[in-house]
Amino acid sequence: MLKLPSIDQFISEFDTVLRTLAASAQSVRPHPDASVAELEMTGAEKQHAAGLMRVNHCGEVCAQALYQGQALTARNPATRDALREAAHEEVEHLAWTEARIADLGSHKSLLNPLWYAGSLAIGVTAGVIGDKWNLGFLAETERQVAEHLQSHLSQLPEQDAKSRAIVAQMHIDETHHAEKAEQLGAAALPFPIAKAMQLSSIVMTSLSYRL
Repeated sequence: MLKLPSIDQFISEFDTVLRTLAASAQSVRPHPDASVAELEMTGAEKQHAAGLMRVNHCGEVCAQALYQGQALTARNPATRDALREAAHEEVEHLAWTEARIADLGSHKSLLNPLWYAGSLAIGVTAGVIGDKWNLGFLAETERQVAEHLQSHLSQLPEQDAKSRAIVAQMHIDETHHAEKAEQLGAAALPFPIAKAMQLSSIVMTSLSYRL
């Protein structure tokens, strides 16, 4: 049986929302591009790289909301811990992508609050359905994100080694999250749900690249 959050928990969760949307994220690990040289790019190349990194940042905002919602409704402590751990690493991804967007002279997606709200609702729903489906949703999300990041490695300008370093480390982390969810007993999602997730990701990617 699900328990309603206490006042303290509600305040803590609301603080997570504010920190994700309004504050600058902090990374415990060194930024993957810290020792990578910044090579010269044209204005168009910078704009394209910034758009891709804005998409990646937006994806991390969605991940924070998803995992927050899933952890709130998870029944098994092991499931909840896995979600919290994944969310913690996603904060580092937020910090890396946010800093890179700023380096490229661009801005974060203006639609982040909208994506956060939608992702939080999806996460809560996934948790209510049951832990094996909750973990299945986590595994499928991370698999799709890993594929998306892999595609960005081929789309980024050849000279943009700094963005590549960030995306490569994110890919490693997301793959690890998917594998851990499977080890904890994630159920394979039905094809229509996985496909719907993929289609919604395409819409988010298209809009956040520009906005």
